[in-house]
Amino acid sequence: MAKKKSTLINMLVALLVITAISGGLLGFVYGMTKDAIAEVDAKKNEAAIQAVLPLDGEITYKADTMTYSENGVTMTFPCNLAYDQNGTFKGAAVKTSEGGFGGKIDMMVGFAADGTIKGTSVLSHAETPGLGANMTGKFKDQFVDKNPASFKLTVTKDGGDVDAITAATITSRAFSKAVDKAYKAFEANKAQYMNNKPAIEETPVAEEENETMEGGQDNE
Repeated sequence: MAKKKSTLINMLVALLVITAISGGLLGFVYGMTKDAIAEVDAKKNEAAIQAVLPLDGEITYKADTMTYSENGVTMTFPCNLAYDQNGTFKGAAVKTSEGGFGGKIDMMVGFAADGTIKGTSVLSHAETPGLGANMTGKFKDQFVDKNPASFKLTVTKDGGDVDAITAATITSRAFSKAVDKAYKAFEANKAQYMNNKPAIEETPVAEEENETMEGGQDNE
């Protein structure tokens, strides 16, 4: 019995030592790489901003957040506000998301000051290759230079103006819904940005938005 007890204790001690060493190594690796990862994320964020909100002249971006309430639920949208050298509000790049067929679709949408969509960019998704994943192609181009005040951000199957991806209805709906939420948040907040000229500083990085994933049963 004593031998078995000693063996059990030795196993527990060995397991604790291995766990401690593994945890230490993971912490060390994280500490060594976190700055590099943050720099990569910042560059990806800046590239997405430039892609969805192409503007002429000297433009400065300022990180902020927009809030919008729908059906009693308040949502927060990280964004980057664009100002020219005179401090005039030129538009915003808004982060948004919606549950698709395979999981949450994270996006960024650029709006000119009048609400016109200047571009969209899918930041991450888990949609099916060859089907829902096609949203990153020509599908997203139909939103460019459209103003949601007159362009209905729902698929034609639901009475809107968006041509859905073939055999990917859920993805098309999710993409459109994400853009729609970003637009509503932009419209609900843009007056304060247009009326309050900020002190222009450096280009910061907005944080990720956390929203509850939505899904459904339908053809993707």
